[in-house]
Amino acid sequence: MVTFGESMALFRAEPGEPLRTARRFIRSIAGAESNVAIGLSRLGCDAGWFGRVGDDPLGLGILDALRSERVDISRAVVDDSAPTGVLVRDTHAERRIEVAYARSGSAGSRLSPADLDPGYLTSAAVLHVTGITPALSRSALEATTEAVRMAAEAGVCVSFDPNIRRRLWPDPGQARRVLLPLLDRCGIVLVGQAEATLLTGRETPSEAAKWLADRGVETVAVKLGAGGALGFSNGASYHGAALPVHTVDPIGAGDAFDAGFLWARLQGAEMPDCVSEGNLAAGLSIQACGDIEGLPYRQEMEERRADNLEANR
Repeated sequence: MVTFGESMALFRAEPGEPLRTARRFIRSIAGAESNVAIGLSRLGCDAGWFGRVGDDPLGLGILDALRSERVDISRAVVDDSAPTGVLVRDTHAERRIEVAYARSGSAGSRLSPADLDPGYLTSAAVLHVTGITPALSRSALEATTEAVRMAAEAGVCVSFDPNIRRRLWPDPGQARRVLLPLLDRCGIVLVGQAEATLLTGRETPSEAAKWLADRGVETVAVKLGAGGALGFSNGASYHGAALPVHTVDPIGAGDAFDAGFLWARLQGAEMPDCVSEGNLAAGLSIQACGDIEGLPYRQEMEERRADNLEANR
């Protein structure tokens, strides 16, 4: 799997401390695409990520973190003329999470078609993209459009998660106009319920999934949070239940689902197993604080599926 986008330095307030009054922060990394790459790598899949980071301690630290997770970063660019983006947030299980960004003009937003390596992109089994990157800048949109075109024309399966961020798309209509053309080249769409409604105009998950399928998307999964997920492929639908867990930090559950779903798909699994793996990965991920910290390893997935919850003493 190959993916690309903006990875940012994350400063996360200690659990329970509102961002407005927080004084203590834990540094990590954040970015939907790099989250999925790490998730897949932990599950045992070869994963590559590229993008632009600043030539600063935060950007170099991001590359160190990805390298330590065995994610291929050979096509990443270190930009000495723009800073690494920063995301600051708090952590709560049952209250609104506040986020502050410092990403305008960041190195990540300077991604352009010149950063694409056609041979690298077309060597992948799956190219995973999100709707975040096209929202960063005109050049990032052009890079996304070109990467999807290259992959689709080479027969690479394109996976797409709209990941619509209202702060990046203040006009929902613009998000729809920009992102729908990308769907026409995608084989897999992994979408949240609210995003599905925004993109398709259909209110129910099944109606939205069918609308996307009628547009030509082969495989659709609508993520329903605590309601699990609905998978739709070849005219048949399947609903998988979410893992019943106590949520510690809900951020990153969608990326974990994507990683679990794509891992199963890359193993040749059928829709029920793909949805099951996605739900399991998402459920495990939200039991830890941080965007990447709870992403499960293969052994953890197997132990939880076997209900082996005994302490490993």
